[in-house]
Amino acid sequence: MLLKDQAAVVTGGASGLGAATARKLAAQGAKVAVFDLNAKLAETVAAEIKGVAVTCDVSDAASAEAAIAQATKAHGPARVLVNCAGIGVAKRVVGRDGPMALADFDKVIKVNLIGTFNMLRLAATEMSKLEPQATGERGVIINTASVAAYDGQIGQSAYSASKGGIVGMTLPIARELAQFGVRVLTIAPGLFLTPLLANLPQEAQDSLAAAIPFPRRLGHADEFAALALHMVENSYLNGEVVRLDGSLRMAPK
Repeated sequence: MLLKDQAAVVTGGASGLGAATARKLAAQGAKVAVFDLNAKLAETVAAEIKGVAVTCDVSDAASAEAAIAQATKAHGPARVLVNCAGIGVAKRVVGRDGPMALADFDKVIKVNLIGTFNMLRLAATEMSKLEPQATGERGVIINTASVAAYDGQIGQSAYSASKGGIVGMTLPIARELAQFGVRVLTIAPGLFLTPLLANLPQEAQDSLAAAIPFPRRLGHADEFAALALHMVENSYLNGEVVRLDGSLRMAPK
């Protein structure tokens, strides 16, 4: 996919992996729409990269449709969608106060899994109508899963289920959208130095890094963004889920 002057959408683009990806795509000449619920942060990132900020609840059909329409009005139909929006709730299925609230499980599934699919279905529809580039491509969609899809820990039942769903739908959707020249890929990151982990004491960060054989550190958001950019540019990558975790092992020695 040739990025220069092409429209791109990054959900969860106001911080962390999404913000790094928005910056990386913009640096390659893309016109980036930063989708996020945090309007203020989205505007900050958008101003930095000369993009557009769009308030969006990815789990809500109407909100997503309005956001896509706003981004299209500003930049034209997007040829690239990177789904980074997501949440995590660490709760046991059976806790001290009884069973995990069904609403907690439901919310994570709605934002992470349904939200990803919601944005994907809308973006893919618009991409399918575009003229193909010289490579034959009309668009690229990159989703964000997690190593928790494979190695979920206690308290991650909802999060792991949501990310496992993203992994599971990648290949069949890639096969379906191939007829339109739209590629679908997923990145499954491990432990990254996003704002959530960055706020932990250094001792806690070092303890987490001990589970990573090499390099023995937390991942950098720019490394996620670099992989996303490579996926956009490498036309032969399709239907793949790529773990980006330094060969993380969940039982550190």
